[in-house]
Amino acid sequence: MNIGRIDLNLLVYLDVLLRERNVTRAASYLGITQPAMSNGLRRLRELFDDPLLVRTSEGMTPTERALELQPVVRSVLAAVERAVQPKKPFDAARSTRVFRIMASDYAESTLIPAVLERLQREAPDIALDIMTPSDVSYLNVEQGKVDMVINRFDSMPQSFHQNTVWQDSFSCLLSVDNPLLAGGFDLESYLHAQHVWVSKTGMGVGVGVDPSAAQDLGWVDEALARLGRKRRITVFTRHYQVAVLLATQKHLVVTVPSKLALLMRDNPRVAIKPPPFEIPPFELKMAWSPLLQRNPGHQWMRRLIGEVAREIDGDTAA
Repeated sequence: MNIGRIDLNLLVYLDVLLRERNVTRAASYLGITQPAMSNGLRRLRELFDDPLLVRTSEGMTPTERALELQPVVRSVLAAVERAVQPKKPFDAARSTRVFRIMASDYAESTLIPAVLERLQREAPDIALDIMTPSDVSYLNVEQGKVDMVINRFDSMPQSFHQNTVWQDSFSCLLSVDNPLLAGGFDLESYLHAQHVWVSKTGMGVGVGVDPSAAQDLGWVDEALARLGRKRRITVFTRHYQVAVLLATQKHLVVTVPSKLALLMRDNPRVAIKPPPFEIPPFELKMAWSPLLQRNPGHQWMRRLIGEVAREIDGDTAA
């Protein structure tokens, strides 16, 4: 049988006819004329090459073939009904869904704790599986195996949906015992200090750093290169939390995104200073597969993350 010949309306007719076993009542139930229903029955008989309903002393009696078809047709129509019904709203308060989120160390430190606080109030049974950039490939995201990725991206597949979580500037962290604070924190003293480099954008397994390739070292060193200057980097790390902890050592300067630097504002051992030169701001992005674009739970989580990000951004500005 050529499936292209099957009119879904005919299956609806058959379902009602087998239930009512009367052409007049079936037509009335569907709100069509009796001739239209009779024509539908004729087409059904041609389609299945079977009488389907036969007149007997007890009325219209289904054939053996019709009885075989009845549960199949009901199942098909039920599946179609489920498919075309409006999606049920996502019930976050009762959901036990696990959201798999690839987050950079920076995003994990600045954004995720506030997201968890919000989840605890609104959706306490939802769990987050936080993954690192090296755990995830673009293919994992494309296939929907990872719900979303939150990071700074140099490039991204065009098929992905994305939002900007926020823009961030840069700040410098120094130990309160660092001699630079006493002598004045200017560009020359910054360049003569020892620095901690920290960065990990994109996804995938990282490779070693070439200190001589300033253009490949990220925003801070690119900004210095435009001035024809270069800093002295003593430590290279991919972990922002490590970099922040190293700021307590009095000979080091740590230049990190401002929202991360503000996590140290209550630490009496650390001072926060603006960089003595201009560093362009960057964007933290959230990206996800087109397969998840219309998923109600995913839409809810994206909204929540966006709301939390705006709250953090407002607090930072204040």
